[in-house]
Amino acid sequence: MRALPIAVTALAAALLLTACDSDSGGGDSTASQDSKPASQDGTACTFDGVAVQVGPASAAPAAGDTGNVPVTITNRGSACTLDGLPTVSLHAGGTSAAVAPEQAAKSQKLTLAKGTAASFTLTYVRGEAGGDKSLAVKTATFALPGAKATHSFAWSYGEVALKAAKGEPDASVSAFQQAGD
Repeated sequence: MRALPIAVTALAAALLLTACDSDSGGGDSTASQDSKPASQDGTACTFDGVAVQVGPASAAPAAGDTGNVPVTITNRGSACTLDGLPTVSLHAGGTSAAVAPEQAAKSQKLTLAKGTAASFTLTYVRGEAGGDKSLAVKTATFALPGAKATHSFAWSYGEVALKAAKGEPDASVSAFQQAGD
């Protein structure tokens, strides 16, 4: 018969502790807001503070095939934020063409602490060598969201097909994704 009062007391104590935890939960969220890196207040990642790695690519072997070129940036300095999509252009001699974001690409705000990385993928359809519906790309450039500087890299993945109706490159760029663990 004593078990019932002890069980009621234990239940009341558990409810009381739960109520205390929810009160302190509000305090914890304030504490975590105070401990956020300064970058969440708007310090955009720049090429001065990141290392860039292009590839290894899964190049399209023949005209009409699809290839992927991953680009990874690793933060080398203070925490910074990627808030938007990368801006990519393909360059062939005197011609430059902007690469559109994937249809499903949604911008997300990523904060990179020192030593952490994010990546995006440039997907393209290989064009016919020397074809009038191909762009003989020599270099590609990209910009980080909120930054004016660009990073360029040699393009060694073959010509890029052009979309028939618009003459735009048959290529797209994904949103940034957190890379690594």
